[in-house]
Amino acid sequence: MRLLSRAVHAAAGRVRGQSCRHFWGWLNAVFNKVDHERIKAVGPDRAAAEWLLRCGAKVRFQGFERFHQDYNGLPTGPLGRYKIQAIDATESCIMSRGFEHLDGVKNLEEIRLRKCIYIEDGCLEALSSKQNLQDSVYVMEVVSCGNVTDRGLVALHKLKNLEYLFLSDLPGVVDKDTTVQRLKTALPKLDVALDLDPSDAP
Repeated sequence: MRLLSRAVHAAAGRVRGQSCRHFWGWLNAVFNKVDHERIKAVGPDRAAAEWLLRCGAKVRFQGFERFHQDYNGLPTGPLGRYKIQAIDATESCIMSRGFEHLDGVKNLEEIRLRKCIYIEDGCLEALSSKQNLQDSVYVMEVVSCGNVTDRGLVALHKLKNLEYLFLSDLPGVVDKDTTVQRLKTALPKLDVALDLDPSDAP
């Protein structure tokens, strides 16, 4: 009877765990949903900042030294006054469906993707395909994003002004030498800092 009770509790725990994961997955998908009316109402930078902070990321605006993380503490003022210059998405829940928020963001120079469980090749491909980001982004970090593979990294060659790329703890990258060489061939000015050993990740 005692063994049966343990088995029942263990099974219930697994069900609760699965339900919890499904709930958080659903909630994160809601956080990433694009509201086109909101973008029209407040402009692309403000709407993108709201999306990022809603998902647990941080943003730095032009003219500011510090990152903003408090959703309710976003600066107010005339529409279009605050332009996103940098994104720190460390441990955030941003995912592919939300990247449409970046379509009208034209001053973004730096993107940090660290420990982002939903970041995968499609996200990097989406970033790289945006003309506005191809012209502006020059610093990127991709660290401890387990779903990123060589394919996603190679897509970054479309960011024609990319000057610095830091890569660390990416178990999905299996041919790092070839991948880095392809990036450097496409982007001669690119400096790639490589540390793909998980034991050494920052």
